[in-house]
Amino acid sequence: MVWHCSIPGKTATDWEGGFYPMTMHFSENYPYKPPKCKFPQGFFHPNVYPSGKVRLQSILHQDHGWSPVITVKQILMGIHYLLDWPSPNYPTQIEGYNIYRQDNVEYKR
Repeated sequence: MVWHCSIPGKTATDWEGGFYPMTMHFSENYPYKPPKCKFPQGFFHPNVYPSGKVRLQSILHQDHGWSPVITVKQILMGIHYLLDWPSPNYPTQIEGYNIYRQDNVEYKR
């Protein structure tokens, strides 16, 4: 099953006013396996692979990992938060991560 959704930019952030399309791919093993969340290819963010796939570990506590009690709402809220507050522990785009850490003005451009 595939869901199409948009993540709105948070108010009072550089993402405000934008709506960022994303797909959620649910396997037949959901909720025992997490959905795969994906922005369009080339989405520039330290915790999104160049393919657009979101690294869910960025929003989950690594100690606990995935749990079938985690809701779609929690995933979407975590990704919403992650847009403005990238996780330095799980970078997937090294260039994006380095720019975010070293030149925040350039990153926000």
